[in-house]
Amino acid sequence: MSAPLRIACLHTVDSNVPVFEAASRGLNIVMSHHIRADLLSRSEAAGGLTAEIRDEAVAVLLGLAKDADAVLLTCSTVGPAADQAAVSGAAVLRVDGALAREAVAMAARGSKRVIALCAVQTTVEPTRALFERVAAGSGVAIEMKIAPGAWDAFKSGDTAGYHRLVAVAADELYDGGADVIALAQASMAGGAALATRGTPLTSPAAGLAAAARRD
Repeated sequence: MSAPLRIACLHTVDSNVPVFEAASRGLNIVMSHHIRADLLSRSEAAGGLTAEIRDEAVAVLLGLAKDADAVLLTCSTVGPAADQAAVSGAAVLRVDGALAREAVAMAARGSKRVIALCAVQTTVEPTRALFERVAAGSGVAIEMKIAPGAWDAFKSGDTAGYHRLVAVAADELYDGGADVIALAQASMAGGAALATRGTPLTSPAAGLAAAARRD
């Protein structure tokens, strides 16, 4: 067997660590986890990702890339920092990039519509820009939705309630005719198994696979 790939994850919430560890089982990967909660909290306080926070995140990502085969940014709000870091040629990826490609490919074969479901408002615009870039020329339309109350539950430490509210929001969208729903934030992944009207797409497994392929 070849040597395991060294993948470094940059998280902004520590609860994503077990999520990605679970997603890595069975893969020839050695993972390291780095938490920078301030990148998200400062973005929330600023109403979105600022140039200063983005540049700081880029520096962190490039630093991690020196000792890893690939670096995976797991925060959608800070996602544009991965795009900028990758310009240097470093193997830095955003976890929601693989999710966007999977969702758009699925919608292109059927409904021609993807709904990206977010939990926190600061994720909406970075996610919209990413999904629309991936969907360009495909004929697939991108819609953005927020799971009501979910982020408040997450911030209060109610992970079970957070995932339940994500599932409720997804089920309401399925009942409204949605075909392809992508859970925009990695932390939302636990809500997919609770949805009863359909199975939303999630980013951890897709993102790790992309990191392993370095695409």
